[in-house]
Amino acid sequence: MRAAVYRTTGPPDVFEYAEVDDPPCGPDDVLIEVEAISIEGGDTLNRSGGEMVGNPHIVGYQCAGTVIEVGEAAAAHRTVGQKVVTTMTHGSHAELRAVPWIVSFEIPEGGDIVEASTVPIAFGTADDCLFEFGRLEAGNTVLIQAGASGVGVAAIQLAKRAGATVLATASSDAKLARIEHLGLDHGINYTDNDPVAVARELTDGRGVDLVVDSVGSTLEGSIAMLAPRGRCVLVGHAGRDTHPIDASLLMASNNTLTGVFFGGEIFTPRVQEMVRRHLADVASGALKVIVDRTFPLADAAAAHQYVESRQAVGRVVLIP
Repeated sequence: MRAAVYRTTGPPDVFEYAEVDDPPCGPDDVLIEVEAISIEGGDTLNRSGGEMVGNPHIVGYQCAGTVIEVGEAAAAHRTVGQKVVTTMTHGSHAELRAVPWIVSFEIPEGGDIVEASTVPIAFGTADDCLFEFGRLEAGNTVLIQAGASGVGVAAIQLAKRAGATVLATASSDAKLARIEHLGLDHGINYTDNDPVAVARELTDGRGVDLVVDSVGSTLEGSIAMLAPRGRCVLVGHAGRDTHPIDASLLMASNNTLTGVFFGGEIFTPRVQEMVRRHLADVASGALKVIVDRTFPLADAAAAHQYVESRQAVGRVVLIP
């Protein structure tokens, strides 16, 4: 098969488009012919300096395609010809991918495979941040850092549907305009404004009940904008330039800080059902995804460069 691989971590130009061995399909696995690859935030972080499980290494968490082989133990759960979206720690940037069947999710009839390729991690992460760990309730005010990211696009919709007032940050008014239709009540351009000051102004000085922070370098500001007993959920470090914070900042207003790793929950029945529900809602149009741009798999370097330029809204997708 052909794949976008690298032999050392580094900037996007470490990618090469090469012929590599097909992945084996184990007893619990499904082998899929990949049709769409969602570039996740963790993919760019791993490529820049993460663990390599092989050399050459195939990076990538999430992709969708058609099942072409089913392992003996997986046969009770998946069949050849099914359209599925898969998640795993690596291996998405390729023409073929083998994963345990339990981290493959059937795409509902009529669902668009490119859209479905972006769903489980973004919507699952947003759901966990808002509800399982963020305890969001109707009437709460939530601020979503990086509202134009994949997780941000999902979180805005899920929070609004739950009856919350939704604030989100982005780097430009143009980006905010592209996500306003998702249910955004107030957008904050952090290039021109202080998000903490704006969030407090919009809440008459009280602060917000919940912050979903996938950036990391914004964490101190996220805590500073919390209302009494407010919650901050940290779910990533897309900002890369993270630094330690003084945990005593949480004490003055009885605030809490929770870290979330969606991958640690993906095998649970709760998350399995939740992902299936989000795939169904995207297929029906009840929830929207934004695919900013698609690139051929052979142009993985250019696609990663575009993601890292922070121009994209939603997800960037590779097509083998």
